[in-house]
Amino acid sequence: MKRIVVLTGAGISAESGIKTFRDSDGLWEGHDVMEVASPQGWDADMNLVLDFYNQRRKQALAAKPNKGHIAIAELQKDFDVTIITQNVDSLHEKAGNKKVLHLHGELFKVRSTLDANLIYELEGWELNKGDLCEKGSQLRPDIVWFGEAVPMMDEAVRITQHADIFMVVGTSLQVYPAAGLIHYTTNKTPIYVIDPNIPIIESLSKVSYYNEPASSGVKKAIDDIKRSFSD
Repeated sequence: MKRIVVLTGAGISAESGIKTFRDSDGLWEGHDVMEVASPQGWDADMNLVLDFYNQRRKQALAAKPNKGHIAIAELQKDFDVTIITQNVDSLHEKAGNKKVLHLHGELFKVRSTLDANLIYELEGWELNKGDLCEKGSQLRPDIVWFGEAVPMMDEAVRITQHADIFMVVGTSLQVYPAAGLIHYTTNKTPIYVIDPNIPIIESLSKVSYYNEPASSGVKKAIDDIKRSFSD
């Protein structure tokens, strides 16, 4: 079974109502991203950060997968599909995707501020000051903030290196290190890029571009993939 690796970004979730800070000049729901997505922001105002992510969880709980998420999930019938996502919501899982690697963490997981290996599933949507890990330390969102290492990057590189087909959906390929994953594909790997603001990848050949949102572009790309591999 051919292996498809799909790198997804904020664009695919935006169609489900999940906002991204890149929509509004660096603001994320009215906040400077460094206030709510950095260790410095956490140290400066823990309550602000906790409330911000509580609201993001409420928003994510109400969001539903769109046609882009669902089309990718349906690929599992014919291909071995792994998603590498920069998104922290669970919309890929809601759509039925079985193998999802979250590069930047997950909204519905929290971790210890003392021991990063202590990670917990959050029941409900609310995390508050005074919620502690088993070692007595404050819990924080299990999100990779600006300035922090991306612990799943090595695994993402390994997965990408073994891809027979590589898709890029809803990302500008401007956020590193995730944007660099595309360069770990082999010279023989066909690449399909779907985004209304198409990022041009000059250094790679065998790239097909679909200048449209995920809800329509993913299906067109999949039709072309199936046609190509059936010829």
